[in-house]
Amino acid sequence: MGSPAVVLEIVNQATKNPLTNFDLCKMKDIFPFYRIGHFINQPDNPTEFEILRFEKMEEPNVSDFHKHRFYEILWTEKGKSKQIIDYNEYEVKPNSLFFISPNQVHYFEQWKPLSGGTILFTEDFYLLNRSNKDALFELSFLDNLYSNPCIQFPAREFSQVHHLIREIEREQSHKNKSNEIIQSYLHILLADVQRHLDKNITIYNSKKYLMLFKFFKAELEKHFEENETASFYAEKLRITQHHLNLICKEITNNTATNIIQARSILEAKRLLTFTDKTVSEIAFQLNYNDSSHFAKIFRSNTTLTPQQFKKEMSEKYRIR
Repeated sequence: MGSPAVVLEIVNQATKNPLTNFDLCKMKDIFPFYRIGHFINQPDNPTEFEILRFEKMEEPNVSDFHKHRFYEILWTEKGKSKQIIDYNEYEVKPNSLFFISPNQVHYFEQWKPLSGGTILFTEDFYLLNRSNKDALFELSFLDNLYSNPCIQFPAREFSQVHHLIREIEREQSHKNKSNEIIQSYLHILLADVQRHLDKNITIYNSKKYLMLFKFFKAELEKHFEENETASFYAEKLRITQHHLNLICKEITNNTATNIIQARSILEAKRLLTFTDKTVSEIAFQLNYNDSSHFAKIFRSNTTLTPQQFKKEMSEKYRIR
């Protein structure tokens, strides 16, 4: 394993843009990437922060399935909705927050019947004038790497969350609004969420392990199409493969190899659902030399053959 200083430098490099600092063109023909401006129907607006109430916002002119270049927090006071992130469906209930992170394929079923709203912010906005550039990496619930992105609160705790959201709204609407004040409230809000989660877990993950795991996932986003081994990523982190597996097991209870394979299968699912590529073409794109071996791995992960999955998901999700 590398020295602590070397590991810290690796983590610092990764946190500059953990899940967006890679070639986004790979999926550009399948899913559009949107900035915050798209969600206020001002695509050229470079804004890095917005807070919107569902009952007041215009329906954004965005595709049903899309990716973000920013973080989004949906808060729900009343009503229910369904959110879909990469084939996982979540029911969003009152007194809850739902977190959407960069590079996830997201679909919002309904928002008009809801009471609540959405907070949209970039990584740069969150880290504005902060000396600790690891701050986003230290929040276990962001990037939805291994946990449920929907957090429901007891009524009393949600009232505190709601109070902070109202303070953000108040400052955003101030004629002399201050981004520094908004940012401060945002920091408090996310710190409060982390405290709520920490209070309700029995097993605490090492902060250093969490950060290294997120760096591993960031590197995986860059190289998943190359079908590299766990040792490749361990070398990137300057640690041993054994240590990488320890990190992955502590955070997710899975091995590094399983996580690498799951990312490859996720991409295969996206390609099967939203493109007309054949199974052989997808296997080749994901660097599997043998399409039958790829099909076997796919079935072991999904219980369906690639052809069965394509038929089922295309009928369910694909807009014709």
